[in-house]
Amino acid sequence: MNDVTIVGAGPVGLMLAGELALAGVDVVILERRSTPDLIGTRARGFHSRTIEIFDQRGIADRFLAEGRTVRAMSFADTALEVASLPTRHPYTLGLSQGHIERILRGWVEELGVPIERGLKVTGFAQDDEGVDVHLAEGDPRHTAYLVGADGGRSVVRRAAGIELVGAEATRSHLIAEVEVTEETPTGIRYDDVGIHGINVMEDGTVGIVVTEQQVGPATEPTLADLRAALRSVYGTDFGVHDPSWISRFTDATRQAATYRRGRVLLAGDAAHTHPPTGGQGIGLGVQDAVNLGWKLGQVVRGVSPETLLDTYHAERHPVTARVLRNVMTQALLQRGDARTEALRDTIAEMLGFDGPRTQLAGLLSGLDVAYDLGVGHPLLGRRMPDLDLATAQGPQRVFELLHDARAVLLNLGEPASIDISAWAGRVRQVDADRTGTWMLPVVGAVSAPTAVLIRPDGHVAWVGNGTRAGLSEALTTWCGPPTTAAPSS
Repeated sequence: MNDVTIVGAGPVGLMLAGELALAGVDVVILERRSTPDLIGTRARGFHSRTIEIFDQRGIADRFLAEGRTVRAMSFADTALEVASLPTRHPYTLGLSQGHIERILRGWVEELGVPIERGLKVTGFAQDDEGVDVHLAEGDPRHTAYLVGADGGRSVVRRAAGIELVGAEATRSHLIAEVEVTEETPTGIRYDDVGIHGINVMEDGTVGIVVTEQQVGPATEPTLADLRAALRSVYGTDFGVHDPSWISRFTDATRQAATYRRGRVLLAGDAAHTHPPTGGQGIGLGVQDAVNLGWKLGQVVRGVSPETLLDTYHAERHPVTARVLRNVMTQALLQRGDARTEALRDTIAEMLGFDGPRTQLAGLLSGLDVAYDLGVGHPLLGRRMPDLDLATAQGPQRVFELLHDARAVLLNLGEPASIDISAWAGRVRQVDADRTGTWMLPVVGAVSAPTAVLIRPDGHVAWVGNGTRAGLSEALTTWCGPPTTAAPSS
């Protein structure tokens, strides 16, 4: 019996598998696709926080070497300032999902994670001891925990009886890469129906996104569907032929009522579906994976109680709900009628001010995520900045300390002044010096603490200002009970 079985070898499933492997968990991925080839995708890249997460694991350079960095983001056609974001990665990385999956697949293969292909999961049965994963062919697979990372039409979510709650589809769009026989216009246009765009790619093929006149069925679209939609908007179908792929997506924006049911959990599009507006999909899913991976690893290894898994939904659900509201707003503005144009103009005026611009840039980049870990220092619950540190081992960055996905107690005060021996082996303790201002996205400059407890996902779980008050409680909550009597706080 495997410790964890993941259904779906997309970016989220692969990222989660890597996290679990780093945690020392026996994990396997089941994938219905018989080959790793990806045909048709909405994902075209990701933003700053996702690159930071890859940097935390030491694999960011693999993506940066193949993608194209763009120091630009926008909201409702209004440019947002990106270059001034307090991060080493103040840009968006353009990279197709096929390349993203290939890079992550190489990483998890290095970590020894098996990917079993051509296996269609049809459901499961669970009890207090584990989960039997049912396949279309063959005997059930036994696993301690099951994670559905199998997309918006998740079989795992449906089998778990978890409802998707939110806004149903009011529009559908076709997106495709094709060849044409006629010259095409390029650029984006709006009309009363929605947004339409055509661009010619480097290899001469044409990328198309076009809004359908009515909401299309939940089936794979055909070339005839694309031709009809183009004729309705442009008066011609430009002689489209030989599509590399055609896909349909809608403006439906919904979220799973719960991310966990017993020993079954959801991540990525299985937990939240939304249009690709703003490029949030990959980022949300990767953040799900790094939030869940270390927690599930600690529970499987008996380090932490199963209640730690409840914090996965408690943290990720509200953060994602906030992003989904933003996505819905952007999708709503993709019309060309007079009322929508007036609303876009009003928003553009508001974004002429630093405050709104900074707020949206933090949200879209993923850098402003703040989990509710109680009242305290502004760092608490936020992602730890990638500071340059002076340590006994020489210069190091904070993110380099997180490569093995283990919690870090960073002591910036008197060396060896904090005793966490009761959590030896679980928490890496680093004494370091750091000078300069600490900058947080949206928040701005904050006072430098004397110590911080950094969770494996890079978020700050405790902040010390010359006192150890609350440290033992934070270590117990996030790293498990002490193995010996814990020093008093």
